[in-house]
Amino acid sequence: MGMTMTQKILAAHAGLDSVQPGQLITAKLDMILGNDITAPVAIKEFEKAGLDNVFDRSRVALVMDHFTPNKDIKAAEQCKCVRQFAYSKDIENFFDVGEMGVEHALLPEKGLVGPGDCIIGADSHTCTYGALGAFATGVGSTDLAAAMFSGEAWFKVPAALKFMLKNKPAKYVTGKDIILHIIGMIGVDGALYKSMEYFGDGLKYLSIDDRFTIANMAIEAGAKNGIFPVDEITQKYIKDRFQRTPAVFEADEDAVYEKTYEIDLSKLKPTVAFPHLPSNTREIDNCGDIKIDQVVIGSCTNGRLSDLEIAAEVLKGKKVAKGVRVIIIPATNQVYMDAMEKGYIKTFMEAGAIVSTPTCGPCLGGHMGILAEGERAVATTNRNFVGRMGHPKSEVYLASPYIAAASAITGKISSPENL
Repeated sequence: MGMTMTQKILAAHAGLDSVQPGQLITAKLDMILGNDITAPVAIKEFEKAGLDNVFDRSRVALVMDHFTPNKDIKAAEQCKCVRQFAYSKDIENFFDVGEMGVEHALLPEKGLVGPGDCIIGADSHTCTYGALGAFATGVGSTDLAAAMFSGEAWFKVPAALKFMLKNKPAKYVTGKDIILHIIGMIGVDGALYKSMEYFGDGLKYLSIDDRFTIANMAIEAGAKNGIFPVDEITQKYIKDRFQRTPAVFEADEDAVYEKTYEIDLSKLKPTVAFPHLPSNTREIDNCGDIKIDQVVIGSCTNGRLSDLEIAAEVLKGKKVAKGVRVIIIPATNQVYMDAMEKGYIKTFMEAGAIVSTPTCGPCLGGHMGILAEGERAVATTNRNFVGRMGHPKSEVYLASPYIAAASAITGKISSPENL
């Protein structure tokens, strides 16, 4: 029986000729990730077990991105814990204030993850790296502790779903709209513990950033991981960037998929996820008159340079609607600097938006834009659960940077076509 991309990567890292869905394996890891929320728990377990050193100082990455610069005493203590551990273990890939960015944008940018890798992170959106043809998935903090010492993790091999993407998306349709459409179609548990694997001629129209966004939100469909084939777009991105030799795996022709979905990208429209599930989607034409209080453009889903470019394109020469707060968060320092050089930061501030240091910020209800009772936000983030961005009686609407920026100008959920 043939294997999927994910199954081939897992087999290779487990030292096996083949694996099957449901099989339990132990696999060697190429990169292990923790952040300022999840790593302190792992560090305490690491120390409780009496472990001395990590298995490889270059294969552990610790990123202080959720509550930094520290928002309160508890956040400061968490970061201090990780900082002390990183320095004492001489962790090579430790990213603190001034160097850090949102972890799932930072690691690809730094060339720490790439094709054929097997990656875990104590953060559910670790699946982002599947955009590069890697197996990447989130784990718990205790699994992180064990992996930092052993360099291995156990997995149940996932079954797979195939998504055939065809044709070219229309203007204003981005990777965010594609993944929201998919989640709306299959539900938040539609890919539960499965691999979401993408194919088709439509891939050539998806930038690497579109792919990062789509892979990032695999977990919002309940998936174990999302993964794209390694093609010219991938190779161009990793050239002179990826720090190891890439390993390219391709699905066998007779690979087994539990279900195949065909999606005509040319027929999709900008899509918005209404509260309080990413699957509660509506096309922009059916959103109605939803007035908003805040717009957030950023996060590990849509905080890259191309996302800021879209926002600047829409906001240039315009003004943010009175009574709407617009917060733009570049995902990394490099994105911030590039945006400055291209004039995007000036465009944002002239429009009446503010620009934050790289951080996860309000995405998880952290800081830099918490919502009060009854307030509504359009966000380019990945989750809109009850209380996700603040008060339990606030509302979050997930959308692309096009929709977020246009909504900032009109004060209600809007498309750039309406401006």
